[in-house]
Amino acid sequence: MQYPFQNPDLPLEKRVNDLVSRFTLEEKVQLMCQYQAEIPRLGVKKYKHGTEGAHGVAWLGEATVFPQNTGLACTWNPELMHEIGQVIADEARVYYQRDPAMNGLTIWSPTVDMERDPRWGRTEEAYGEDPYLTGRLTTELIKGMQGDHPFYYKTVATLKHFYGNNNEIDRGSASVSIDPRNKREYYLKAFEAPFREGRAGSMMTAYNGVNGTPCNLNHEVNGIVKGEWGMDGFVVGDAGDVLGTVMDHGYVQSYAEAVAGSVKAGIDSITDEQDISFQALRDALEQQLLSEADLDHALRNTFRVRFRLGEFDPVERNPYYNVPESKLCAPEHSALSLRAAQESIVLLKNEGLLPLSKEKDSIAVIGPLANEAYTDWYSGTPPYKITPLQGVIEQVGTSSVHFSTGNNRVRLRSAETGSYISIAPDGGELRANVRNAEEAEIFECTDWGWDNLTLRALSSGKFVTERDHEQGGGLAASAEEARGWFVKEAFSFAKGEKDALIMRSWEGKPIIEDDNQRLTVAGEEQSTYAGFYVEVVQNGLEEAVITAKSADTAIVFVGNSPFINGKETIDRPDITLPHSQQALIQAVHAANSNTVVVIVGSYPFAVNWEKEHVPSLIFTSHAGQELGRAVADVLFGDYNPAGRLNMTWYKSVSQLPDIMDYDIIKGKRTYQYFEGEVLYPFGHGLSYSEFAYSDLKLSASAVSAADTVTVSVDVHNVGQMDGDEVVQLYVRAGQSRVVRPLKTLSGFRRIHLAKGEKRAVAFELRCADLAFWDVTRDRYCVESGTYALMIGRSAGDIVLETSLEVQGERIPPRTVAVPVRAVNYDNYEGVFVDECCEGGESVACLQGDGWIAFHDVEFGSKAEVFEARVSGAIKGGEIEIVMDKVDGSTAAACRVLPTGGTQAWTTVSVSLEGVSGRRDLYLKLLGEVRLSWFRIV
Repeated sequence: MQYPFQNPDLPLEKRVNDLVSRFTLEEKVQLMCQYQAEIPRLGVKKYKHGTEGAHGVAWLGEATVFPQNTGLACTWNPELMHEIGQVIADEARVYYQRDPAMNGLTIWSPTVDMERDPRWGRTEEAYGEDPYLTGRLTTELIKGMQGDHPFYYKTVATLKHFYGNNNEIDRGSASVSIDPRNKREYYLKAFEAPFREGRAGSMMTAYNGVNGTPCNLNHEVNGIVKGEWGMDGFVVGDAGDVLGTVMDHGYVQSYAEAVAGSVKAGIDSITDEQDISFQALRDALEQQLLSEADLDHALRNTFRVRFRLGEFDPVERNPYYNVPESKLCAPEHSALSLRAAQESIVLLKNEGLLPLSKEKDSIAVIGPLANEAYTDWYSGTPPYKITPLQGVIEQVGTSSVHFSTGNNRVRLRSAETGSYISIAPDGGELRANVRNAEEAEIFECTDWGWDNLTLRALSSGKFVTERDHEQGGGLAASAEEARGWFVKEAFSFAKGEKDALIMRSWEGKPIIEDDNQRLTVAGEEQSTYAGFYVEVVQNGLEEAVITAKSADTAIVFVGNSPFINGKETIDRPDITLPHSQQALIQAVHAANSNTVVVIVGSYPFAVNWEKEHVPSLIFTSHAGQELGRAVADVLFGDYNPAGRLNMTWYKSVSQLPDIMDYDIIKGKRTYQYFEGEVLYPFGHGLSYSEFAYSDLKLSASAVSAADTVTVSVDVHNVGQMDGDEVVQLYVRAGQSRVVRPLKTLSGFRRIHLAKGEKRAVAFELRCADLAFWDVTRDRYCVESGTYALMIGRSAGDIVLETSLEVQGERIPPRTVAVPVRAVNYDNYEGVFVDECCEGGESVACLQGDGWIAFHDVEFGSKAEVFEARVSGAIKGGEIEIVMDKVDGSTAAACRVLPTGGTQAWTTVSVSLEGVSGRRDLYLKLLGEVRLSWFRIV
């Protein structure tokens, strides 16, 4: 018997509805989580949502590894992203064919979070600080991943993390304050194009809350993503965050409430402990917090995607059914990885030192990252890795290369017994059992800064790590890499008695010598520690200087480990390089003025001294399997660099607001609003060639808000090398009712020009994209006025500019005779946006004293009463109604009595005096006051 859902000629919705209707209630429960159950009687197989694929398929075995996402963003190349998406999909299909139950085709990628703060630990995972750039790149990646068939998906992209996720500290419990303009113009804008144009089939919510509501309960998932943007796939919660609504946010009291609220808010698949989630779903159904229809709605969304992946159809109808095994780590995929790594490299500075000569120069390759090609938490397992040292040797041969890591080599000696540390041959256990220094183990010590270092045994090449109890406990030189969710290869040393140092584990626990001479973590009962003497066998800095002096040119490789000091769960403590790396650069440069610094990093760095003194600076992300080859190609001129920065490089953290300040407008964040002097601007990147710009033209100089204008400019390669140029179009609004960006990226094009070649580059600018979010009417608005259209090499290097007259709207004065949402303020001080359980959002005081402003309000001939919906919490407070300016005349003071809780709402009112005409309004919130809406009549 064939069921209707098994008929591929029926409309999709009929098939989906038929299948879901045949599940029993218990089967529906067991299909609501990441690992969907098998239903043999209907031919439904096991399926797992969530294959990692940030920059290549991860965690399943060998796969092609591309540069980190922040590096891919530096390519400014949407077409390249499309090709990378196709490779990820092909290789995911190969693994799916091997094990369909465990290797799913819903890929948790790309990360679309806005990177308004470079301290974010997961900066490596996203695409930078600009929503337009992020939107263009991720949209093409999604198209490549999902394929171009009108019905079948090759794989499905799951966008992460919706939204406001740009800090790691307290991410699971914190709520970020984002007002409507920041939300619509910045944080949501990056997600919009991937859904509207890219048609992404899935999305993941964030751990944090937004405006007091955990993201898995955010009504905007249904209202905006599924409603406005037309997303017809499914939404998944991040791992553990649905149950975290109870455990971390403390937002509800039971798991039943958590799963019920999440499903009703648009979560279709739960990524939590399954047995607990199943029981919570059963409890929610029993308590009538959920209905069977709610489960049906969610399952229709997940199975709609599974149908389009071809699972229920004859294989001959699915063009993606059989991807050859040969596609996994195929040579053409490796070539694309190399191309991506090349295109991502940013030449920050060059005073004629680069490109280097292969014939004349001897090269000193120096630094802790010189012979490393790191992967990160979401990387796949590359089939091979080319380090920078290997890449340079491939270019010039072994005899021309001199190498030093610049790291100290040390011995450790117990301050308690005087014995040196050795390594047991079986398992690498560290023991304090050698009296003769010559028999002691020598460790290479890499200082990653901020009290984190790693120790690698020279005898085995393995890292010292703290073993788990089941592995025997204690310390052993047994780790191949310093990596993991918990990086147990990271240690620190602090001053102890006399010259001894207290060695501490990754958790900060002291390391001691036990009764069996083993190095192990001290117990809780121990309070005094003898520590260790660290004897330097070889001074890394001195060795690096000798190496630098022995060569014509020195190349210093510095940067970060993707697992130490900045990663998921850990934000960066600063944006500088570690002090040891700064000292290494300065010492090498003093020894050899022909010094190139290559930063291999996951995020921007404040390299002020290096910019001023070092002739040439290069930045690359951890670029995957072809890192070394790509960097060497740039160093020696086989590839002409054209990467552009996807983020502003600031001079210091002093230029940044608090990491929890999500208001980019008032906080003057990113190139759009930052007014200070930066180290390197957004969009910056040099070439070995030079490009001249001329003849900026518009198809029309005056248009309406509904029109599209063509912007064209001639670009001429006037240098001596073929190369790529990234042409950037920025827009700035003239007079406006509100604070507008200094400039906004509105178009870009990466083009290749042979030397001497000249080409016209055209952009289609939709005037609708000049809109801002008008809080007075809760919609986008294109204002009438003059707009500056700018062509630049970066946000900080504008070379041509013209103006465009746009006939749009004049925003009318506000009316407050009908309820006005408090969050739709024009300005504020000392407040944050919080939830309102009655619907929408509220505004609350930070320290019991703040204000919100509403500009250009029409009160009419006489306004007599102020009415507001408020919460007075436990202590209550007051709302002062002030006219014209924050310290202007007070029209009234409205008392707010305690209401018994922050979400206990009541209505208050007070009579006004002297309020009429067209004026600015300020509402001062004093005490424990939350304001949802107000009106003045």
